[in-house]
Amino acid sequence: MSGIEAEGLSKRFGTLTAVDRLSFEVKPGEIFGLLGPNGSGKTTTVRLLSCLIAPSEGSARVAGFDIGREPLKVREAVGVLTENPGIYDRLSAVENMEFFAEAYGLRDRAERDSRIRELLEFFDLWDRRGERVGTFSKGMKQKLAIAKAVVHRPEVLFLDEPSSGLDPKAAKDIRDLMEGMSRQERHTIVLCTHNLEEAERLCSRVMIIRKGAAIATGSVEDLRRKLHGAPELEVVLDEVDDRLLRATAKLEGVKAVNASAKGTLVYDLDDPEARTPDVVRSLVQAGGRVRSVNILRPSLEDAYLELTEGEST
Repeated sequence: MSGIEAEGLSKRFGTLTAVDRLSFEVKPGEIFGLLGPNGSGKTTTVRLLSCLIAPSEGSARVAGFDIGREPLKVREAVGVLTENPGIYDRLSAVENMEFFAEAYGLRDRAERDSRIRELLEFFDLWDRRGERVGTFSKGMKQKLAIAKAVVHRPEVLFLDEPSSGLDPKAAKDIRDLMEGMSRQERHTIVLCTHNLEEAERLCSRVMIIRKGAAIATGSVEDLRRKLHGAPELEVVLDEVDDRLLRATAKLEGVKAVNASAKGTLVYDLDDPEARTPDVVRSLVQAGGRVRSVNILRPSLEDAYLELTEGEST
């Protein structure tokens, strides 16, 4: 079992409750987003789950191991990338990988060399393997940091802001690599990020936390519907008149229709994807000249900002 199960997980530092009774599950091979403002408890949660600190209350199992009774086994089963890559600029890429591979217990030389080559090729760093890391770009350093975090084939990977500060191409490379690690190598990934577009693109589910407590958990679509209801259909026409409104107002599945701006109709439908062709067909048959059709979905950013209103990110 390579997922995560947390039940009532809490951490207090004196009078401060950093993590407050978190309960959630991350499925094997899933990319799970952990979102929240600065100081919300994301990093503390990762530190608890990777056994860097002990909980004040509650329990969790990571990769099948209990964080309270089997912390050493948990540490062996996880990889962690912090905001600081934690690699050595004066060493080459290969020397960095060899150092961390030995630290993680890869003693067999042939196995270690094979794994290092596999990862450096996977991350497009093999041709630069002998160069000092201090000469690498930030994106290359970030790839190397992820490579060293997975050198021991961890079942669970914690990534803290993996694309922060990278240029668009390097950030895309990192996203592609995360998707590959999840789909091809079946790593379970917990992604802590402020990049909501990245979370929306990569994560099958997210948990938004505030002041250490979970305020919403589910897929992006779940959060959209919870906060905003079903998506709406927007149709832009050359002109809008009562004839077009009447032609579509009584169609099956149309709950309401409003003229929101000049030449624009917005429909509240029970199933926008299924009903859109009927609405457009009726408008055209009634003489409407359709210029564009869009299904309006609130973004994860909309949901996040509504849930964390008034707090700094």
